[in-house]
Amino acid sequence: MGDHKEQPLRVGAAVRRRRRALELTLAVVAERSGLSVPFLSQVENDRARPSRSSLEKLADALRTTAVELLAAADPACSVDVVRAECTEVTPEPRTRSLVRGHHQMHASEFTGDHDAGREFQYRNDQLMYVADGAVEIEAEGRAYRLGRGDTLYLTGGVRHRWRATVPETRVVVVAVAEHIEAVQDRPR
Repeated sequence: MGDHKEQPLRVGAAVRRRRRALELTLAVVAERSGLSVPFLSQVENDRARPSRSSLEKLADALRTTAVELLAAADPACSVDVVRAECTEVTPEPRTRSLVRGHHQMHASEFTGDHDAGREFQYRNDQLMYVADGAVEIEAEGRAYRLGRGDTLYLTGGVRHRWRATVPETRVVVVAVAEHIEAVQDRPR
């Protein structure tokens, strides 16, 4: 239970990603596939499920296969439990993904020290939560000190770097996934 592999797949996001990667409009895909623009829009927004035949027409229009689109599809589950003992953790500093799969939101837990010299800049907004320990974050030319229970919200496009100031610090970072166009690209 809770394993998203048991759930049906939502192909809409995979179709949208493929169409955008090819820089095609819905109208062009509709013309190539013989399917209507409203139907394609519903498919991309997971409000309609294409039949096997429609999926094959859509795949042809997107220069791929139905199998490839299904392989890139998102699980349709609305609940998925990621247990601490079942997740792969990287070596020091430890990083653990808190969200499994390709979703609209991503969350990771960082434990231990962090490369303070590494600068980050994400397309979309993110929230940093200090679960244990303390960190220093430099963003927008200012330094912020955060302790246990503190959060820092960063708007997409803000350059920042951070470091743990206490051993075994745990920081949870929750962000809108990079493939989502949540905010318009800002001039840098």
